[in-house]
Amino acid sequence: MSTTPRQWPRPPRRPDSNELLHAMLLGDAPDFDPFTGAHLAAGEEGDQSPGARAGLEAPRYCQLCGRRMVVQVRPDGWSALCSRHGDVDSTALERR
Repeated sequence: MSTTPRQWPRPPRRPDSNELLHAMLLGDAPDFDPFTGAHLAAGEEGDQSPGARAGLEAPRYCQLCGRRMVVQVRPDGWSALCSRHGDVDSTALERR
């Protein structure tokens, strides 16, 4: 019996897609609520926190697919990564 731990393949850190960035820059209506994950296209509603309503929080869910994103909050903003639709940085949204 081997004592070597099994190595699972790691998912890529940066997907080749930048669909999420494009959707946010163009101001497309989200299919999913970026703060609650509610499926807006299906009529679901989610309670957003006061900070999210004021635009002070980073999105936690992909607005295209509803998957939970990897989010890093920094003193100067935030970055979010969806495993399917790419990453977005708050500095890119400030330039619009």
